Amino acid sequence: MTQRLCLALDLVDDAALIAEYERWHQPGVTPPEIIASHRVAGITQMEIYRAGNRMFMLIETDDTFSETAKAESDAADPHVQAWGKLMKQFQQPVPAAGPDGTWIEATRIFRLSDHA
Repeated sequence: MTQRLCLALDLVDDAALIAEYERWHQPGVTPPEIIASHRVAGITQMEIYRAGNRMFMLIETDDTFSETAKAESDAADPHVQAWGKLMKQFQQPVPAAGPDGTWIEATRIFRLSDHA
């Protein structure tokens, strides 16, 4: 079954750091190993939006996607580990996100198609 996930994250509220974070996410700048790790995991689309220093990531997956398998694969991939370490310098801990304080899954509270 395909899924759509929404995650939130806060960046350090510093214009220069935010600009650098955005630069790392431009086509041709994000390491190809990171892009490949998403695709191999069954992520078919990923978009990141920013409002101030708050980030929202929308992920769409195919039937092969497993959050557990993706987490295990990421933990064993030195490229993903290096990317995570690089990105951490731009991120501000989100208390509700638990011990690592990064991306936290958002809960959908409204969907227009559920209403008559």
